Amino acid sequence: MSGTGDADGVVGDTRDADGVRIRVLIVDDDALVRAGLRLMLDGAEGIGIVGEAADGDEVPAAVDRHAPDVVLLDLRMPRVNGITALRRLAARPDPPRVIVLTTFDADQNVLQALRAGAAGFLLKDTPPAQISAAVRAVAAGDPMLSPQITRRLMDRVAVAADAAEQARARLAALTPRERDVVLALAEGMANAEIAESLRMGVATVKAHVSRVLEKLELSNRTQLALLAHDAGLV
Repeated sequence: MSGTGDADGVVGDTRDADGVRIRVLIVDDDALVRAGLRLMLDGAEGIGIVGEAADGDEVPAAVDRHAPDVVLLDLRMPRVNGITALRRLAARPDPPRVIVLTTFDADQNVLQALRAGAAGFLLKDTPPAQISAAVRAVAAGDPMLSPQITRRLMDRVAVAADAAEQARARLAALTPRERDVVLALAEGMANAEIAESLRMGVATVKAHVSRVLEKLELSNRTQLALLAHDAGLV
């Protein structure tokens, strides 16, 4: 049976008769959330809460002190946010595995957390049994995303693929020379640079750009460059 936490989140022996429990560190600026997670997880089979931290800047010292196997990490904290804390953890030798646990499921948060090294991403309203299962899975080396997050990522990929297909279909109306001009424009070239690269006059480049904008019903070069990016030309 795991020990009882003291004022700064230190607990006693986290081993039981079946062996060493999965050691979990909770990082959240809301004391009520930390208390709820401790109550929820400390009684779960094979899991022991070894410590707590109230902000991302406390994570390195807490990890050094408690040597957790898994960190439950909030994203929005007042001094150092979860993404920054996650990146700092990932830079350490043999870092603990991290499950981001948040009330926010914005696409950019998911992608930033996963790119920063998160092994899991769960919403705070995830049922207790699923959180416990996620801790066990991540400790065993398996990634874990909530069903809601998985659906959002799949939707994002589908939307991106659809946007690329639409952009390519629009650009298919251009002549090969017009596509060359669009590609050069999307790479950030000015008219004079495009003229030199494609061996044409500056006036001809301007004429091509004007004609392409009219064909595609766009207002400016920035929109044209974004369309080329959506199509995957650059």
